[in-house]
Amino acid sequence: MQDDAAQNQTLLGADELVLNMGPQHPSTHGVLRVKLKLDGERVRGTECVIGYLHRGVEKIAENRSYQQFAPYVDRMDYVAAVSNGLGYCEAVEKLLNVEAPPRAKVIRTIMTELQRIASHLVWLGTHALDIGALTPLFYCLREREEILKIFEKYCGARLTTHAFRIGGLQYEAYDSFEKDVERFCKDFERRIQEYVDLLTGNSIWIGRTRNVGVLSAEDCIALGASGPVLRASGVKWDLRKAQPYAAYDQYNFQIPVGTNGDTYDRYMVRMEEMRQSRLICLQAIENIPAGPILGKVGKVLKPPAGEIYHSIEAPKGILGYYIVSDGTTQPYRVRIRPPSFINLQALDKMARGHLVADVVAIIGTLDIVLGEVDR
Repeated sequence: MQDDAAQNQTLLGADELVLNMGPQHPSTHGVLRVKLKLDGERVRGTECVIGYLHRGVEKIAENRSYQQFAPYVDRMDYVAAVSNGLGYCEAVEKLLNVEAPPRAKVIRTIMTELQRIASHLVWLGTHALDIGALTPLFYCLREREEILKIFEKYCGARLTTHAFRIGGLQYEAYDSFEKDVERFCKDFERRIQEYVDLLTGNSIWIGRTRNVGVLSAEDCIALGASGPVLRASGVKWDLRKAQPYAAYDQYNFQIPVGTNGDTYDRYMVRMEEMRQSRLICLQAIENIPAGPILGKVGKVLKPPAGEIYHSIEAPKGILGYYIVSDGTTQPYRVRIRPPSFINLQALDKMARGHLVADVVAIIGTLDIVLGEVDR
């Protein structure tokens, strides 16, 4: 009996330790607070506390005209502003029953795929840095800088890139646009190989990522996970193929999938996605159609009363916009489905049984941005 009592006795009468990780923590990728329930260094459970960056974007939308709200979506996933803008513009166009001209669709596709590469480069550099690899961050920022230069030449912005307008584009492609995109894409092929040489076969990288944060296909579907998180678990689902938008139906590209659904597979999927984005851009610049860049939309937009939902394949997963129109110049209701917010709920299932250090790797592999989680 005494032995049993001694065995059950724990420090201060507690059988678990609750530790706050964040909200001011470099490895939470924003103001995320994670309450870790620990048994020693082993994670028993997690609870995410969000809302530190809440700006009321959806309510702002209901008090702005359709055009006025467009720049606000750039501030959600601020690492992929172009993708946010594409989803919103196409959603309003669907509500108006108008279509962007062919030239605008192709330029939109090029810009969005460059943004996907830039977003994945930020993910790779910071994810590697979290785990302890410093060099990939410098390599990734080097290539991202070249993409940001293209964005800056196109519309004057680098981060919150307001590239599109409802109905198409406001800015025509600058004179050397195709040459700049081609130069980057051709150079990027060998750059990706540099990342592979640094990480893919690295024993430390493999030890920190393989069989860490495993998420099965069934769990992904049940939790609503999407993007690379879903595809790394073996589910071949990509809206660019399943429900084509912009000009994606004109190009050949593959959907990379994993098998184990662990952190290493999510790394491999995103690496291949960058290669595929590069191929899409190279195909697109070969034949950018001539013609107008803006469809026939009025200066004052009054969509007919009704509702629509439109989603795209953003770098982090499915980004959806639900808009209700009451026939006025302002939307009656706007609801945004951000991939970071949905994917974050998988953290608890992925982290249980792992060490505290593995939580850092798992948060990194989810590739969340808190501007999109909190909105």
